[in-house]
Amino acid sequence: MRLLKGVLVASFATLGLWVLPANAQSVTQAQVGALVEALRRAAPQTGQANDGLYSDWKVKGENIPRWSRFCTGREMTPAQFQANPQQARAIMNCIVEDLLKEEYAASGNNERTAVLRSAAWWMTGDSTQYNSSAIAGYTQRVLSFYEQERARR
Repeated sequence: MRLLKGVLVASFATLGLWVLPANAQSVTQAQVGALVEALRRAAPQTGQANDGLYSDWKVKGENIPRWSRFCTGREMTPAQFQANPQQARAIMNCIVEDLLKEEYAASGNNERTAVLRSAAWWMTGDSTQYNSSAIAGYTQRVLSFYEQERARR
């Protein structure tokens, strides 16, 4: 079971950690930062003020206490996460690093596929759905933003 759950899907009942295979591709901080920024840029705009999603990444409120405790050792409320973009980005980097490492391993160390799988997981909780018609537009948008960010880094 994974530590993180997609932005728009229900959260885990339990906290799980995983171990990467010894041959898993290590990811760079530039790759992590590029994916964090790509997810921010591709975040869905609901048009609703109180949609239950927080920060520029549109994170479900129920994920924030668990993620912040895992990444910083201190639990944050959704309001604190929303009010502190620097801390929110640090937590996003922590979560996305684990996600990207896992998706690199699952993709046979293919960067493009790992990004698509990460985007699918972020949106649906199922990384294998990256080519499904329901979210292919979103995953391709994330990949495009990721490639733009990688070109800058």
